[in-house]
Amino acid sequence: MERLQKILSEYGICSRRKAEEMIAAGRVAVDGVTSKLGDKADPQWHLITVDGVALTAKRDKRVVLMLNKPRGYLSTASDDRGRKTVMDLLEARRERVYPVGRLDLNSDGMLLLTNDGELTKRLTHPSYRVAKLYRVRVRVRDAEYLATRFREPLTVKGVTYGGCDTVVLENDASAGTALLELTLREGKNREIRNMCEALGAEVMRLTRVGIGKLRLGGLHSGEARELTEREIASLFED
Repeated sequence: MERLQKILSEYGICSRRKAEEMIAAGRVAVDGVTSKLGDKADPQWHLITVDGVALTAKRDKRVVLMLNKPRGYLSTASDDRGRKTVMDLLEARRERVYPVGRLDLNSDGMLLLTNDGELTKRLTHPSYRVAKLYRVRVRVRDAEYLATRFREPLTVKGVTYGGCDTVVLENDASAGTALLELTLREGKNREIRNMCEALGAEVMRLTRVGIGKLRLGGLHSGEARELTEREIASLFED
């Protein structure tokens, strides 16, 4: 016997937090009886319904991996030109997962991979505005000016990028280099690289260090680990 919110999550209906809301709203029933928070059931012996629809066969266990992607790897499941992909880094793992979104070939850092379609949609659809945290080292004359321009909307080749939170972490004026931290919420293709090019800044290195409340931490380049249930739940929080 397991708590209903755990069962709904494992069947891919929703996150545990959302399941608790559905149970509290009276949308979940066991053997025809409306459930309440704290109720338990066994899907093999009980008929569990959500909005009157019975749970179907249990799907594969949800898996969410965090990978520290090195530069030089494509963020795709396969490549018809035989180039290296992030899946080459996961050959020792048996889970069937897919990259969530993209990280440029020449960019490194956090990439999530999962078999959960709901989570993929939440992290990639612009309407959810999930924060992506990047650190970009640039060759630039005036780092503060660059940061100011990043904070304002900028149109490049007909594409308008909304302003993003920007912090100058390092500024070596004598060398003409700087390290900036940017928080993006739009998820447009090559957003940072396109803005830097338009503003005359050369990208030396671009690293994604966070998604939502997750941070890359001490995960080494090329390594992957499974997210905890708490970390997964955090990705569904506003």
